[in-house]
Amino acid sequence: MERRSYGRGMSPPRIALVTGANQGLGFALAKGLATRMSPDDRVLLTGRDPDRVADAVARVPKPVARLEGRVLDVRAPASIERLANELGAIDILFANAAARWTPEDDNTEVIDAVYETSNVATSRILRAYGPILRPGGRLLVVASSLGRLGHLPASMRSRFPDDATLDDVDGVLADWARAVHAGTAQSEGWPAWLNVPSKVGQVAAVRAVARERSERDVADGTLVAAVCPGLIDTDASRPWFDDMSQAQTPEQAAEALLDLALAPRIDPAWHGELVRFGAVLDWHGPAPDREPAH
Repeated sequence: MERRSYGRGMSPPRIALVTGANQGLGFALAKGLATRMSPDDRVLLTGRDPDRVADAVARVPKPVARLEGRVLDVRAPASIERLANELGAIDILFANAAARWTPEDDNTEVIDAVYETSNVATSRILRAYGPILRPGGRLLVVASSLGRLGHLPASMRSRFPDDATLDDVDGVLADWARAVHAGTAQSEGWPAWLNVPSKVGQVAAVRAVARERSERDVADGTLVAAVCPGLIDTDASRPWFDDMSQAQTPEQAAEALLDLALAPRIDPAWHGELVRFGAVLDWHGPAPDREPAH
């Protein structure tokens, strides 16, 4: 790779990474970053299938930034750690990978994919990439407004206290996954729709990590947050909703997230929160209408 020198007042090229970027929102995010970032910047479009990654990169005809397709399997710890070690530093990360399933699927058959892709992987990404996030960077976990305590029964909300650590959150989600496998999740108080505990767990993980690093991040303009893009018309969301007339395209949904990732300054109140269209969704607030995973 060509070595470049940067004079006083000049910033080194930025590095952006999107997981689950072969299609849908992830592809729109990677494409948007590659279009809106500078020629020296790098955008890593990642997925676990090399052929689909290569095809996705080919569908971005004129990237401005240096668009690279990379294989990253978020369900493989070594894959996450290997890329983090290779990069050494990162400026923008969208943790967007999600499992796909339908209302007809048996929860016990899909729980591993849901839990490992959305929850275990989110925690591993926070642990691997949080320490290498450059000052002023953005680490954004794509979640949903379902990730609010109001979507859980009152009896379950105490499982996610405000002072929970990431290890605490991991333990609660592991208990949930075991209960789904055992067929006891609903009797224990967990919602039947897997998206609710999974998204609550994602937001809780972000809150735990952000709280520990809040003072430093706020001081240098770094943002660690969960983001909710709203209802999106995709193959993954259509089976769950009868009326998609108000849904956004992936490209439309990506715009607010890209604005947040690329903004030169951010509102400190967003740090550690769930942000939708530039506003914080109250972690303790009432449950809004159902939304898909993205």
